[in-house]
Amino acid sequence: MFEKFKQWLKAGRQQRRREEIATTIELKNAVVSIDGADYFLARAQVTDVPEILQVEQQVYDATPWNESAFIQEIRRQRDRLYLVVRKNDQLLGFAGCSFDRLKDEAHITNIAVTPAYQNRGIGRYLIRKLIRKAALLDMDKMSLEVRVSNTAAQRLYKRMGFLVKNVKKGYYFGDHEDAYNMVLDLDYLKENE
Repeated sequence: MFEKFKQWLKAGRQQRRREEIATTIELKNAVVSIDGADYFLARAQVTDVPEILQVEQQVYDATPWNESAFIQEIRRQRDRLYLVVRKNDQLLGFAGCSFDRLKDEAHITNIAVTPAYQNRGIGRYLIRKLIRKAALLDMDKMSLEVRVSNTAAQRLYKRMGFLVKNVKKGYYFGDHEDAYNMVLDLDYLKENE
């Protein structure tokens, strides 16, 4: 009986999600406190793309995504959310997420914080913000890929509840490094709040 009820609820959620697909994912710009320091959080705009590319260059010594890819992603406001963090009008970090409302899945597409501001909680804050948004949109899970060699990021993701699901061989463009596909069970988080 309980399983039928859960299926009925899920079917209702999926119907509401189909109706919501035309709705833009909302985010209000705000001054936020991260580990005791104030920053400005905003939805990324096309005008932010040159600075986003600079942050990528600083972090990865390359720009895995080009200007056109970021512009296309940022313009997709119905199923994408890109956040930027600024201090004194300097872009310090960004994160992007896609939301598949039919599959109830969110996916962190990319995240980077300029090296001078790493280990100050900005990346963790951005991920938490995307997790909260995914939970509000009633997503069941969130996923991301991380380089096998990036143990610092893996530790952060694991502390936040992400688990390694599988390895994607040769995932990264250029050097063909493998990636861990990591998944966070949002239903579990909702049940244990």
